[in-house]
Amino acid sequence: MESLKGKNVLIVGATGGIGSQAARMMQQSGARLWLAGRNAQKLEQVAAGIGVAASQIHGVDVTSEDSVAALAQWLHAQVPAVDVLVVLSGIGIIKSMDALGADEFQQTLQTNLFGPFLLMKHFLPAMKEQKKGLIINIPGVLGKVPMAGAAAYSASKYGLVGMMQSIREELKRTEIRITNIFMGGVDSPFWDTIDLRVQRDKMIREEEAAKAIWFLAQQPASGVVSEMVLQPFNHQAI
Repeated sequence: MESLKGKNVLIVGATGGIGSQAARMMQQSGARLWLAGRNAQKLEQVAAGIGVAASQIHGVDVTSEDSVAALAQWLHAQVPAVDVLVVLSGIGIIKSMDALGADEFQQTLQTNLFGPFLLMKHFLPAMKEQKKGLIINIPGVLGKVPMAGAAAYSASKYGLVGMMQSIREELKRTEIRITNIFMGGVDSPFWDTIDLRVQRDKMIREEEAAKAIWFLAQQPASGVVSEMVLQPFNHQAI
């Protein structure tokens, strides 16, 4: 395993439960951590809670190219490139087609697919300059196996998988690695606004989900974990 000590790690979407836990673990491993998120107040709280300086956090709206460009410009003014980019920003709208609005479908695609596209557009060039780096995306298990009510969410996540697989083909002559984590149900605020009967006590805990990201951020230079499937024990079949 490669040490995280001294590596520049950017977590986009660091204000969520998984993001904040992953940030804490990487900070404890000696990474030079940079945190980004939409909610400035939550971002400050997360940073203060794990000992990250205010100078190492930056607000971002991943659906806005100007905002993503500003994030990249801010970070690249301080370091040549990030060594590890973790994309955790996203939204989940789970509704049947009868209830799903066109604006909700568009919002899901903008956040879960267009957002990662913008991040690739503005952070990949610097990685390509140094010919190395690691990008971790979280398509979730609904980016591999759809379910009823997830038309918008699965469309965005299937699109994310296809986009990253295509980008991976473009990067074959570099040491830039791409890992997709197909994560099943995680007991997080994601479910707070979703009207489904779910057994949250049987879901993956946020800390365990974050630990998977922390582990994959240290994968050996001689290989790459192209994908990982992590799901609740009682949902083993996919």
